[in-house]
Formats: sequence, structure tokens, C-alpha cells
Amino acid sequence: MIQDKIKTRKTLTALCGSLRARKKVIGFTSGAFDLMHAGHADYLEQAKALCDILIVGVNTDASVQKYKGANRPVVPLKQRMILVAALESVDYVFSFKERRNEKNIEVLKPNYYIKAGDYSENQLTSREIVEKYGGEVRLIPLRQSVSTSALIDKIQSMTGLPEERIVAFEDTVHIRRRPAKPGPAVFLDRDGTINEEVLYLHEPEQFKMLPNVARGIKQFQDMGYRIIVITNQPGIGIGYYTVHDFFAVNRTMLRHLSKAGILVDKIYFCPHAKSEQCECRKPAQALISRAKEDLNLDMANSIIIGDRTGDMEAGKRAGMTTILVKTGFKGADGEFPGKPDYYAKDLLDAAQWVLKRERRS
Repeated sequence: MIQDKIKTRKTLTALCGSLRARKKVIGFTSGAFDLMHAGHADYLEQAKALCDILIVGVNTDASVQKYKGANRPVVPLKQRMILVAALESVDYVFSFKERRNEKNIEVLKPNYYIKAGDYSENQLTSREIVEKYGGEVRLIPLRQSVSTSALIDKIQSMTGLPEERIVAFEDTVHIRRRPAKPGPAVFLDRDGTINEEVLYLHEPEQFKMLPNVARGIKQFQDMGYRIIVITNQPGIGIGYYTVHDFFAVNRTMLRHLSKAGILVDKIYFCPHAKSEQCECRKPAQALISRAKEDLNLDMANSIIIGDRTGDMEAGKRAGMTTILVKTGFKGADGEFPGKPDYYAKDLLDAAQWVLKRERRS
């Protein structure tokens, strides 16, 4: 019976102990399994072929919302668990509230921790836990090119909810594509956070990336954050350099990041002098609001990182987690009061703090 397969994690922890005593090979995998499709069925069948007992963890509705946005899941938890349990390849199903699998692995101790082949082993934050007790990570190739997000996109297109808009900008016409799935972003200040602070930086040869920047941003990207650079550039408004000078420095920055496998989603900048009292200069919210609209951002789970108190104030107004790096100005500008959520040595330290926080959630 389907209901006989659905257990609590506590019950399965005890059951796994007896299964190990009987020399049964236990496999464990997990997912949201929202809008079950052929890809899910094929993946779980391949997973079952690796083990005697296949246990599947299903994310609770709240945990799905944390990384897929407020509009997901489409199917509520109880129904998703029933659908997974209905598959012949699945032996047991349970639900869990954490975003990641560290707790599940620690208590179940499966022989195989199984993930889909669109991951690489160095992306799996649980790999060390598995290998510590003698388990193995197994990656299964995806043979069915189906995704829940693609199905939702198709449904939206059929119901007249387009995610593409034709927009006019500087006498040209563009198609603006807005991601269908809300997601978190990391907003990065540029000067003093990504690169060494240079007063009115405008010459590409003066651009020097700070230590651990590429490693830190890559870790955020691997965790699923959209990468956004947001920077005040008052030197343009004052007349010290031009927008084209700013773009030239950005090209150098992007080349450095590209070599590390990093793709920046958007760069937003304020070109105005402070005296102009514009709506886009941080901590004002115009650029952040535009990013939220352009990229369909989940602001409650987004992060801002910078070296000035204005960056922290901008993040607080937007409802983001704030991280002050001890590079550049180190927060010593004193322009705005209050403390960030975390003081980080550099961007890598910031990424590692966020990763540890997610593991606890």
C-alpha cells in the first residue's frame, strides 16, 4: 500500500539500522518532486537499480519556497509524497524541512547518496559527510530532458502569462527575458569589494581583483544565487571619467570572472554625483527594484555584500541579508548607522558563512 511507504525520518532512522544489520544496501535521494514527470520516474528507477532499499526525502512546502520562490511548490507536500510513494522503484518516503541533506545523511547513513547527473561532486556540500562514515556519492545521468520549470513555463505561455517583453532602449528594440522562477541573488558592490579600491577608477590597467573574490563568487553561483554587481559611480556625474571608461573597467572585471567560470547576470550602476540626489544611488532603491523586476528575485533570501555602510543600508531597506567585507573602506565611511548581519574577511568568507547558515536551515 502507498501509505505504508510513507514514514517519518525518526522511524526510518531506526529502520535503517536493522536494514544495515541484514546487509541490505540502502540508497537515499531527495527532491521537491513538484509536478511529477517522466524525468523523475526514470531517475528514481535508475537509483533503485543501485540498491536494495531506496529511500526518498521530499522537501516540505516551506523549504521548497526558500530556494524556488513564493509561488512554488505547485503541488502540496502530502500529494507529492503520495505520488513518489506510488512508484514501484521507491521503498520509503519521508518529508524534511531543511533546505539541504546534511541532517538526513547523518541519521540515515545510506550506503549511497544519490543525485542527478546535472550536479558535479564538488557542488555537493554533503559529500564529506557521506564519505566520513564510509558511504559513497553516486551521480545518475539525466536521460529524460524534462523539467518542472519548463512545464510551468509552458503552462504560463498557454495561459497568456508571458515572461518575455519587448522594450525600447536608446532607440533600439530588445526582448527582455524575465526568469519564470523567482530566485535569490547576491548583490555585490564593485570597488573595494570585488577589486582594490582606487579613487575614481576608470583605467582598466588599474583594475586588480582582491584575493578570494573569484572563489567566493563561484561558490555563490554554485549555491544557486544570481550574481549582480551594483555600484555607485559618482565620477561619471562629476566629469572625472565617462560611461565608456566605466564599461572598459567592467570588461576587464568580466574577463577575470569568466576565467573562473563565473557568469554575471546583471550590472547596475548609478552615474550621478551625490549632489544630484537621485533615486538610484545606494542606499536608494531604484536599482535594486529594477533588478528585482528584471530577474524575478526573491528578495527575502537575497544578500548584499559591500565595503561601505551605504551598501548595508541599501540591503536593509530592501529586506536582504547584509554582509560587510573587511576590504576597501571596511565600513569606516561612517555614513549610515547600524550593523550588518555578518562581518566577512573577504568574499570567500562571506560565501562560506552563507553556506553554513543554509546547512542549519
